[in-house]
Amino acid sequence: MLIAEGGGTNSGITQHDPVTGTQVNAQVGTVQFAAGKASSSTVDITVRGARSGSEGTGVVLSPDGYVLTNNHVIGSGGEITVTLPDGTTRTASVVGTSPSYDLAVIKLNGASGLTPAELGKSSTLAVGQSVVAIGSPLGLEGTVTSGIVSALNRTVDVQGENGQPVIYNGIQTDASINSGNSGGPLVNLDGQVIGINTSIVSNSKASGNIGLGFAIPIDTASRVANELINGGVATKPQLGVTGTNGQSGAATISSVVPGSAADKAGLKAGETIVKVGNRAVSSFSDLVAQISSNVPASKINLTVADSAGGNQRQVEVTLGSEQDKAAETPDDSLFQQQNPYTSPDGGMQGER
Repeated sequence: MLIAEGGGTNSGITQHDPVTGTQVNAQVGTVQFAAGKASSSTVDITVRGARSGSEGTGVVLSPDGYVLTNNHVIGSGGEITVTLPDGTTRTASVVGTSPSYDLAVIKLNGASGLTPAELGKSSTLAVGQSVVAIGSPLGLEGTVTSGIVSALNRTVDVQGENGQPVIYNGIQTDASINSGNSGGPLVNLDGQVIGINTSIVSNSKASGNIGLGFAIPIDTASRVANELINGGVATKPQLGVTGTNGQSGAATISSVVPGSAADKAGLKAGETIVKVGNRAVSSFSDLVAQISSNVPASKINLTVADSAGGNQRQVEVTLGSEQDKAAETPDDSLFQQQNPYTSPDGGMQGER
């Protein structure tokens, strides 16, 4: 017997409504509110090919079914099936991809009346701010986890589709992100999407979440998504240099592409790029990430030094613009070491 019987009287278990009501009616600025608001605009994406497939998450951008996700979720090809928040499914087709940013937009077939996500501004984020991640880890649709912004402008090197390197300045969070979360929203407590969950750090002892997740800032993702929806192709900024890590940090220029933005600004092979704007450059990968976070054709200021880091000078550069049809490929030697970053899409073994 689990519950003792009362002597002669009808005793039983009673339940009570919450005193404050917050368990029933979510208040703005709580995890519950953010989860409820953003979940209505979050979908599960399943891709099945002849031999394999993947599962990830997406963010609804429009009532008629444009959805933002990661390129590595849909990049392998196959039939795309999207499960909506109400449990109904739609097939979808690819509108366009941005390999350098690991982003893609798909369009649901026959969709209408969907709830678009409210997009925030990643430029207003602060370290320590509470955030919520929503996705389909291990196929568990609509899973909500919470945490904080652990760091901003974290340089992330991740292997994208077909082994292409993808480098970006990410939002670091300790909100749990696992296989199947890729392409899902990272939101603030107002329920606004401030990032697209894309990669995690794992190690040889643990393949899942260890509290180190990364999201592509929505300021970049929204620009790319708009370009894909409007023209099917995204653009990326171009500096026009190859290089290596400097001996004491920074990025050393190995060569300058003739006619590029760097060439027009007078940058030379052997020089070192120390800062982009007011932010120090810690490596060549960091330089690529910082450049990629800018809008094509925008003006930036670089602090350039000689090979020893001396004789610093300020250089204004008007970035070039090119179509994003292939991932950034700076000096290949940078990517020969084992990369701890992985993309948390849920791989599925197909039938033969």
